[in-house]
Order: sequence, then C-alpha cells, then structure tokens
Amino acid sequence: MKRTLALFSLGLGLAFATPHLEVEARPLEWSNPHHNASLGYDEQLWRSFRGNGDKAAMLQSIDHSLRYLNTSRAVRDYSNYPIAGITRDRVRRSLLRFRQLVQQSRSPEELQAAVKREFVFYRSVGRDNRGTVYFTGYYEPIYQASRVPTEEYRYPLYRRPANLNQWRTPHPGRAQLEGVDGTGKNSILRGSELVWLRDRLQAFLVHIQGSARFKLPDGKIMSATYHASTDYPYYSVGQAMIRDGLHPRDGFTLPKMINIFRQRPYLLDRYIPQNNRFIFFRETYGAPAQGNLEVPVTTDRSIATDKSLMPPGALALIHTQIPIPDSNGRMQTPRVSRFVLDQDSGSAIKTPGRVDVFMGTGEVAGNRAGVMGYRGQLYYLMLKE
Repeated sequence: MKRTLALFSLGLGLAFATPHLEVEARPLEWSNPHHNASLGYDEQLWRSFRGNGDKAAMLQSIDHSLRYLNTSRAVRDYSNYPIAGITRDRVRRSLLRFRQLVQQSRSPEELQAAVKREFVFYRSVGRDNRGTVYFTGYYEPIYQASRVPTEEYRYPLYRRPANLNQWRTPHPGRAQLEGVDGTGKNSILRGSELVWLRDRLQAFLVHIQGSARFKLPDGKIMSATYHASTDYPYYSVGQAMIRDGLHPRDGFTLPKMINIFRQRPYLLDRYIPQNNRFIFFRETYGAPAQGNLEVPVTTDRSIATDKSLMPPGALALIHTQIPIPDSNGRMQTPRVSRFVLDQDSGSAIKTPGRVDVFMGTGEVAGNRAGVMGYRGQLYYLMLKE
C-alpha cells in the first residue's frame, strides 16, 4: 500500500492485471442510476457476515478521508482535477453530509432513499467506455518471521537503501537484489534487511500486498509497509503462469497459484525473478495498514484506484460481487452495493476499469481477496449543487 499499504498492496490485482488501456481523458460521466433498485442498498452497515454491521468503521473511514482533505497535499491533488464540478470542497461537503446520513438513518432503505435524494452519481467509464469495472481484492497478511536470520528464517525483506535516489537506471533486477533463490546471498542490499521469513512465497506475497504483520519467535507482533520500489513496471506472475499453460485463464485465483507453487516449488525460481519490480519496506510499529493518502485503510470500506484519474478521498459506491464466508467457511459471492472511500492506489490498478478492495488483515481476509475477481460498476457520489 504505496500504498503505504497501498501503492503496492495490490492484492490479487498484481496476479491478474488488466491489459494496458489508453488513459481516458474523462474517466467519469454523470449517471442517473435510479432505475437500479438495489444500487445504494448497503445492508452491511447494519448487519454482515461478522454479525454486527460496520457503521462505526464506516464513520471512522470517512473521518480518515476528511483528515486527508484538510491537508495541503489534497489542495494540490485537486488543483487540476479534469472533471468540472468535482472539487476538493465539494468532496469534503459530500462526506460531511453523508456522515450525518449514516448516523441518522435507521435502515439501509432509509439511507438509500436519502442518498438518491441528495446526491448525484458520476459513473466510471470503465475499461470499455460502457461502465464495466474489474474488481479485485487485497489484504494485509500475517506471517511467521524473525528479526535475525536463522536456518529456519532465510528469506529477507529489505529497508529502503539510503542511496536509492542515486542508483543508476535501469535499476538492478530482482535476481540481482535477492538472488534467484530469494535468500539474498551476495546481494548489494546486504545489511539493509528488515525481517526474515521462513517461506519464500510468503516473502514474495508481502511484495504483492505491500504490507504485512509478522509473528516473531518471542510472541511479539511486528508490522511493516511499503516505503519505496525499483523503477520497473508492474509484472504479473499469474499471467506468465497462464501463458505457460500451468492453468487455464478461467478460474485462476491466488489460492490456485499458491497451490501450484506448493506442489512444484522449483517453479518459484523460474517465475518470481521475472517480476523485477522490487519493494522496500519500513517498520510501522503496530500502526494500521495505510493507503497512499497516508491515512488508514478500512476493511471492506477502502478502495484503490488510479489516482491520476479518480478523485482521492472521495465517497464512492461499488456494485459488484463480494466474497463472503458462510458458517462452514465456504465463500459465497452475492452481488452487493457498498459505500466506500477512495483512499489507495496500486501499481496494477490503472485505467478507469480497475478497482482493488481492501479486505482486511489475516487469513480470512486473504481467503476473500484470493478469490475476488468480478465485474461491476463504480460510482462517485457528490452532493447536488
């Protein structure tokens, strides 16, 4: 998450990037969604698979966006936003009013009616100029790790080199920085190790997600997040595996990719070095995962988009399928509406046709993010003028 958790949290977005598309000069278009009866019906604010709803988390996430919007950075970010009528002040006023409505509404129906009455909708033009958006998920994993290398913990994550700005371009590739086997023997980064993991694939997945929490041998918890990266573009290991016939494109999920590597570990040395984009990390001392707006991201309520196109910190509505575990742990994928805050970005989340949804921290979040890959629509909500 250049995420500080974000820019590179990328969840599955990194495994399943969409092809490059020409950047849309006008990524949003005014929309009249009132014909869609389910749009804006967000029952998760009152009840969810966890039991109680997440209204308190939603209000906190709104406050995080408001904090960002009150910064000088937000003033700069909105100084040249290309869509007329979408300004920092309007985004801020929209969040303040929506916050009041969330507090006052007694049901999803009441909130939905108030939103449709007081807000206008801007729809993302999507990947096809027809509003089709591809949604993936990302999360913050929890892995076993050690602050010192041992026979068991051999795969390092690295701090940002102090002289990174002086590196010649192109930067060294992944194999040069961590070795083909990922152990970093003879690496120019030696001495910059932050933490060691016992599983090479887990270390690589931290690069993909952009942040993680680590259970240390003494029982303490350490946290780390994105700090910088090398100058290579995003590269999809998942797409490379599909091209090589290791799995059909349809139905290829992160759990299936992991299973292939578990069954054939020699493939790690073949595919991981192909991704030359290398992430450097910093310790966060237990702080919650953050997005690239430098505010915390919230489970099911924060999204990552292309910040060169989409309004940062804004209130949005996603309409898509979301993985939800049932009582037996199996994933159901109902089509839902969710109010979210645009608080993150990602190296594979480009064009108006891509969104990454933050699924939370830990194993359940990882299971949900690992199977999420659905089409839908993305709307931004602004108070009527």
